Amino acid sequence: MKTLESYVSAGALALAVLAPGAANAVAKPVGKPVVEVLDEGFDNVTALPGWTFTNNSVPPGNTWFQGNAAIFESQSGAANSYAAASFLGAAGGLGVVDNWLITPVLALAGITNLSFWTRHEDFAGFNDTLEVRFASGSDGGTSGFTTLLGTIGGTAGYPADWTEWSGSLNVEGEGRFAFRYVGHADTLNYIGLDTVRVITAVPESSLYAMLALGLGALGFMRRKSSK
Repeated sequence: MKTLESYVSAGALALAVLAPGAANAVAKPVGKPVVEVLDEGFDNVTALPGWTFTNNSVPPGNTWFQGNAAIFESQSGAANSYAAASFLGAAGGLGVVDNWLITPVLALAGITNLSFWTRHEDFAGFNDTLEVRFASGSDGGTSGFTTLLGTIGGTAGYPADWTEWSGSLNVEGEGRFAFRYVGHADTLNYIGLDTVRVITAVPESSLYAMLALGLGALGFMRRKSSK
């Protein structure tokens, strides 16, 4: 039973996969500081500064909400300090879930690393699916998120323990990341999202060249925690 409860400014984008153990590493040229532009642990999901909740589900139900420690506890911090989404994103758990959690507009200045932790409640027969997307600019809608950075779960299976995912973009200018919980409600159950970090730094010219040549894979590497 289910539990209730780029260089973008120039039009090009490359995502480099990070090796395990280097999830938060960003190229740091001499004299070029690494800047953390986002560090969110979801202590209070109802008061996230600058974040956007958009529920395009049919019919719309619950947006993302505060984690339920009775289902599972957070990756770090207080037991319920994570964001959660469930099959009830569609009203009554019937219909199609299309539930978005979007970061604030971020000022990005070169090689930019996104990292986050996620897991689901481990019930057989459900295919929780989370898309991670990127949009340049500051438009608050969901139509601009045409860059799919990676998909977690689906038929491939969602991690049942907190797992860190990360990847790096070459981005200049404003941008936003989005977490999209999606699928038919009867195939979904419950997921959590925790410790979202974005770090940006101006890269060396050699890294610009590498990314321009496409020497990075479009996807995320994962690293499992034993928390």
